[in-house]
Amino acid sequence: MFAQMKEDIQAVFERDPAARSTLEVVLTYSGLHAIWGHRIAHKFWKAGWCTLARAVSQFTRFLTGIEIHPGARIGKGLFIDHGTGVVIGETCEIGDNVTIYQGVTLGGTGKEKGKRHPTIGNDVIIATGAKVLGSFKIGDNSKIGAGAVVLQEVPPNSTVVGIKGRIVIQDGKRVKCDLDHVNVPDPVADTLRQMQKEIEGLRKELDLLREDKKKNEHSIH
Repeated sequence: MFAQMKEDIQAVFERDPAARSTLEVVLTYSGLHAIWGHRIAHKFWKAGWCTLARAVSQFTRFLTGIEIHPGARIGKGLFIDHGTGVVIGETCEIGDNVTIYQGVTLGGTGKEKGKRHPTIGNDVIIATGAKVLGSFKIGDNSKIGAGAVVLQEVPPNSTVVGIKGRIVIQDGKRVKCDLDHVNVPDPVADTLRQMQKEIEGLRKELDLLREDKKKNEHSIH
């Protein structure tokens, strides 16, 4: 247990240049506290003491603002930087040396049973506010950009950005994709324009019918 705690502390020093001393890290890093709280809750969960495990998890959430379900499986060297708003679901699996920033959600997409949360590979970085939703894998050495919404599997050595998440770099090479964030299609506006065209067409037909009616009336008289 102490060896694992030492590895957790070392992960902080390796990835946070603001860390100054072991005492500071142990006392003030909420991400570290959340990981330690989860390790306790996870042991209770595996032992079948699910209510106690959830109670420990909720207490840790109250203290840190980070919610990790006690059923989630976490590897070595996880670093949660700042961490407020991080949510990690029950069937989520996280590999070794993963870095997660504040506001990240590793969640599901509905009420499906069984494995419903993502599997995160080794040495993955998930940036601020990213959402990874569903039962699929994020490959080793991948990076998920800030605010990205990832809904499908990501190959190893990839960089993903945007909503819906798109791979822009894979194996060190830029992937050709449409990154035009200015001229983004607006389905609501397109529908309104189509309706306007149809209304204009109906008005023209109505005007023609009125003219025909007037001509018929004149011819009768």
